[in-house]
Amino acid sequence: MRILFLGDVMGRAGRAAVSETLPRLREEWRLDFVVVNGENASNGMGLSGEHAKILFDAGADCVTLGDHAFDQKDMLQYIEQDSRIVRPLNFAKGAPGRGHRLFTARGGQKVLVLQALGQVFMKRAFDDPFGAVEGVLKSHPRGGLAQAIIVDMHCEATSEKMAMGHFCNGKASLVVGTHTHVPTGDAQILEGGTAYLTDAGMCGDYNSVIGMDKAEPMRRFLTGMPKGRFTPASGAATLSGVYVETDDRTGAAKRIEMVRQGGLLQQAAP
Repeated sequence: MRILFLGDVMGRAGRAAVSETLPRLREEWRLDFVVVNGENASNGMGLSGEHAKILFDAGADCVTLGDHAFDQKDMLQYIEQDSRIVRPLNFAKGAPGRGHRLFTARGGQKVLVLQALGQVFMKRAFDDPFGAVEGVLKSHPRGGLAQAIIVDMHCEATSEKMAMGHFCNGKASLVVGTHTHVPTGDAQILEGGTAYLTDAGMCGDYNSVIGMDKAEPMRRFLTGMPKGRFTPASGAATLSGVYVETDDRTGAAKRIEMVRQGGLLQQAAP
C-alpha cells in the first residue's frame, strides 16, 4: 500500500493547502490511504463538523484529533455521526467517538488507525498511552486482519514519541508523532519493519510561531503579558507529513519519505 499521513492542519491556511494539494497528490502518487490530523483545523483550536467535511472532500480517508479534540462543541455530536474521525484512545472515559477503527483502503486492504495522547509536558494527566495502544495491537496483529497499522502519537516530548515507536516496533506499520507543529528529520524504518517519524509537522503557514500569527506569541514571550487572542497565520501553507509504502502480506514498511509541499519549507516528496 501507498500511505500518506499529514500533520496537524492549522486554521484556514492549512485547510486551503489540503483542499488545493491533496487531490493532486492522491492521483500523482497513486495513494491507497490518507490520514490527516485535523485537530487544529478550525481557527487553530479543534475541528468542526463543517471543516471535517472539507478534509474528507479533499481526499482524507481518516481524520485524527488530539488534546483539542472537542474544543469545537459540535464535534461532541458529529464524531458519533462520522466514524472516519478517530479521537485519542486515552482521552477520557466516556468521551464520544472511538480511539481506533479498521478502515478499508481503496484497493480493498484493511487499515487500522489508532491515536494516543502522551503524558509528558501535557496540560492534562491523560491515561497511560502505552497500555491503551498495547490493548488494541494485541487484538489486531499486523499482517492479520489489518494489512497496515498506523499509530498517531500526539504529544509534546520527542522522547515519549520515540519510546512509542520502539514499543510498537514489529507491531505497527507506521508510528508518527503529531502536536508540536515542527517536522523532524528522523524518518526511518525500525528493525521490526515499523516506519517511524518523531513529528510530521503541520499543514500551515510556517512564517509564524507554530502556526499562529507572530505578534501575540512574541508579545507574550517578550513581556510575559497577554494582550489579545492567538490567531492562525494566514500566509501560504506547507503541507507536511510522511509517505510510507507497506507490504500487504506482512504489514511491514518498505519505504518512508518526508513530505513537504508548497509554502516556505524546503520541498520534499517520494
